[in-house]
Amino acid sequence: MKIAVIGAGIIGVTTAYELACDGHEVTVMERRAAAAEETSFANAGIVAPGYVTPWAAPGMPSKVIQHLFSRYAPVKVGLPLSLRELAWMWRWYRACQPETYLANRAQLQSLALYSRDRLHHITADLKLEYDRSDGYMVLLRSEKDSKLAQPGLQLLRDAGLTFKELSPVEARKAESALNPDTSFFSAIYLPDDEVGNCRQFALMLKNEALRMGVKFAFNTTVTQINTSAGATVSIAGEQVPRPFDAVVMCAGLDSTRLLGPLGLKIPMVAVHGYSLSAPIREPLNAPRSAVMDEHYKVAISRLGNRVRVAGGAEIGGASDKKRASSVATLYKVLHDWFPGAANLASGVQQWKGARPMLPDGPPILGASGLSGLWLNLGHGSSGWALSCGSARVLADLIGGRTPGMDVAGLGVDRLRA
Repeated sequence: MKIAVIGAGIIGVTTAYELACDGHEVTVMERRAAAAEETSFANAGIVAPGYVTPWAAPGMPSKVIQHLFSRYAPVKVGLPLSLRELAWMWRWYRACQPETYLANRAQLQSLALYSRDRLHHITADLKLEYDRSDGYMVLLRSEKDSKLAQPGLQLLRDAGLTFKELSPVEARKAESALNPDTSFFSAIYLPDDEVGNCRQFALMLKNEALRMGVKFAFNTTVTQINTSAGATVSIAGEQVPRPFDAVVMCAGLDSTRLLGPLGLKIPMVAVHGYSLSAPIREPLNAPRSAVMDEHYKVAISRLGNRVRVAGGAEIGGASDKKRASSVATLYKVLHDWFPGAANLASGVQQWKGARPMLPDGPPILGASGLSGLWLNLGHGSSGWALSCGSARVLADLIGGRTPGMDVAGLGVDRLRA
């Protein structure tokens, strides 16, 4: 089939690659000048299936309220809030029920495990070499943090995932660069998890897709999609729409602009995250792989010769302005755990990215309900961890095959209930 993929972030690139593997003629359309320029640009890089969880969780609403008065809060609400954001927050609140949360977490974990396997397969098959390292450690500052983590650990046990609970002494043996002056209660080590440079992988896979015949049209703004008489895509500056057998929407937040006129009102908003990237100053003082400060929800990753500090969840406010307190939280957590790791005097890259998040957590994968239009949307802060599996699922569905995992609950119909 002749297929258009809208969007060249990590979701769009992996989708294009999987469709090309199945023999389709694929064209990727991207409004930016290059691949992975938005949400995929400078994320934490964590691939940890056991920690891919919905933001809509029991107790989260009260935590958000408490964080409103905290200087180094992991969750922030900015003003003004749009009507769309307020409606999203109401749906998110309703999705925080225990039964809904457990179902969504199980679905996300299944997709994340499937995606990690597919990531490993692609990496090995294509011999891709990007900045990555094995292992992931969650640091628990207090006994309270440890108690709050226990339900999640039981879910890891139920899923058969490997992890170790470590004392501070054991944790420092695994991550010898941890600041000896920062005390903590315990740690959780997941040896099968990893960290990898999402943007590097996306650019390498884009080049592989090019070699397979995929066309990439950058600086190309899609103005309209029409499904009334076959799938067509209208491009800014072109008078005649381009015809396709199918269109796959992978444009993140921009998807809502194109889907709305078709009657598809997707409740997706931006939940912004932040990151700092800086050159390693002294390798012995840098993390071996990746650690997560569970209290502040900030990850510190080693990506080649750089350290990346990423975290925060911010809804509302101005998307083009960085909140000083959110950036300060990243610096604080880095100083707490690895004070001598990065060269912060110059060359620090500060980034704020919009995560396209649905209120209940899982992405939308599959048919849109309109002829020829397919959806691969709403991965939130877990796009990198879910991308390869989501792309394979979508390609199988388009090809009329049964996907390699149960996709019940991932369709667009769940959001119409």
